[in-house]
Amino acid sequence: MRPDQLGDFAVPSDPRLHPDGDKVAFVVTKMDLEADEYRRRIWLWDGETARPLTSGPADTTPRWSPDGGKLAFLRKQEGDDAKPQLALLDMSGGEAEVVTDFPLGATEIEWSPSGDKIAVVAAEWIPELADVEPDERKRRPRRVTRFPYRFDNLGWVGDFRKHIHVLDVGRGEVSQVTWGDYNESGVAWHPDGKTLAFVSARHERRGLEPGSQVWTVPAAGGDMTARTELGLWSAVSYDRTGQLFAAGITDVWGHPDVAPLYRIEPDGTLVDLTGHLDRNIYPGAPAVSPLGPQWLDDGGAVITVEDSGCVTLARMDANGTTTELLGGERAITGASPNGDGTKIAFVATGPTDPGELYLLERGEERRLTNLNDGFVAATDLVAPQRFTIDHDGVSVEGWVYLPPGDGDVPVLFNIHGGPASAYGYWFFDEFQVYAGAGYGVVATNPRGSHGYGSEHVRAIVHTWHREDSPDMVDLLATVDTAVAEFPRLDGERLGVMGGSYGGYATARVTARDGRFKSAVAERGLFTFTSFAGTSDIGPWFSRMYLGDGLDDPDMTWRSGPLSAADDIATPTLILHSEGDFRCPIEQAEQMFVRLQLNGVESEMVRFPAPEGHELSRSGTPKHRMERFEIILDWHDGYLK
Repeated sequence: MRPDQLGDFAVPSDPRLHPDGDKVAFVVTKMDLEADEYRRRIWLWDGETARPLTSGPADTTPRWSPDGGKLAFLRKQEGDDAKPQLALLDMSGGEAEVVTDFPLGATEIEWSPSGDKIAVVAAEWIPELADVEPDERKRRPRRVTRFPYRFDNLGWVGDFRKHIHVLDVGRGEVSQVTWGDYNESGVAWHPDGKTLAFVSARHERRGLEPGSQVWTVPAAGGDMTARTELGLWSAVSYDRTGQLFAAGITDVWGHPDVAPLYRIEPDGTLVDLTGHLDRNIYPGAPAVSPLGPQWLDDGGAVITVEDSGCVTLARMDANGTTTELLGGERAITGASPNGDGTKIAFVATGPTDPGELYLLERGEERRLTNLNDGFVAATDLVAPQRFTIDHDGVSVEGWVYLPPGDGDVPVLFNIHGGPASAYGYWFFDEFQVYAGAGYGVVATNPRGSHGYGSEHVRAIVHTWHREDSPDMVDLLATVDTAVAEFPRLDGERLGVMGGSYGGYATARVTARDGRFKSAVAERGLFTFTSFAGTSDIGPWFSRMYLGDGLDDPDMTWRSGPLSAADDIATPTLILHSEGDFRCPIEQAEQMFVRLQLNGVESEMVRFPAPEGHELSRSGTPKHRMERFEIILDWHDGYLK
């Protein structure tokens, strides 16, 4: 695969089975490199063939009405200032009609059980800015009184709040349900249509300290009720009988960890349903939609399970007992069942497959689309070879992607972000582009990664001040093992790279081990000393990983790779986005200057704002292509 092929494949997502079980609405996303835009349309599998249902250019979030007669979705129309709005499409015929006009757009929509209302989460200006003209709003100084005031991929969050509204479909009237200096998300309807559940952080030190709660509120408006204590909550839902559920970590400082699914009893008691799995049921990489359990008529649910580089599909009964429905070396990125679970529409992706829509019917799996047949046939995609790194009393999983041929190849050792994320069996354009450029790609899920249980993901907490922290030991052992087990990997031509935590780890690896001939440290966290005060998550993320060490200036300093920068001799490219609020660009600037002062061959590439931390995943198509070209040019200069 080449960088200029980013626009040649399609990504399906968010499948929604029609109430009659014979149709599926889903989103298809493609990059348009010439226009430098993403094109998103809702497609329909009508029982025989799949075709575009909406015209786009930015249609997402399809939701069937309970009777199946209408499809609600979010539409962002043409124009630089356009915001996503709720649109309705009558399936009996006609064009879709945009029915809301929220100044800052809508982010979530959910039909009421009776189908006469739709809950909408929408953003609104804070009162001080609501009636201000756009040019004046941009000119005014920002008066910041609460943290966070900016958030990566969302912008200046201090300027707006996200609240729940309810649209009366028949009358076309919108009423606001929640108010105040708070934000709501994850809205869900009680089966009786009288109550809404959601997640919101409303404690006094929100933003400075982690935590949220599950709340309920009358759908007609009224007093809110906290249904949980403060924790790290998401994926709120009701089953068919009206029992409330959410996934979460009960300790606000408990990240990183596995988040079980809990049933929330009326008295606030939490019943752990999936803790016995020791696996997440709502993976973060790759993203899954629909998120959380999809409830069945019998009280059971269909859930996704993140496990050892795969995302599988399971059926969970009312007591939490699970039975695998779909496995294999792939990732299920969304599933939608009918009431009795005999039909399940799902989207799946594999290492050499960007994704397709499937139907599981009474145990038989059938592919419904051929979105990427042409791309796959025209591109020499590479399948990974799995290996294990057995050392230090643990077994860590890794993969090697080898380009076609039998000759020696230079190596690019890739380190994922997070660190509580994972590599695995899904299509990843990064690995295919690097293999297509003639590199052997090495990847691993060291301790600190998700998909292997609580002990694995928490093994690195409070250890980064040590040179031999578990993740560093695992990463370096991965390189040793891969070069030993795969003779085509040239151990004399090693490059290392990664983004976010991967950028952090790249700098730590090159400070400790001089065998790497080139490095790319992208959007990295390089020093906690400033990160704790400049990142949108700095005040609490830093404490989660450093613990009480954050109160020790020396330990805080030693936990970041900038403290060891004087030991780096590897030629290093620092790649960063100027609109990155997660790891602000001051992190890159500090590392670059230190390398320059030390005479290390180094370069800093800055992508202009509004590009942020998500550049490699959701940046503009041209920037994503240029990023690949810059990275390959850097490594080629030292490894080829």
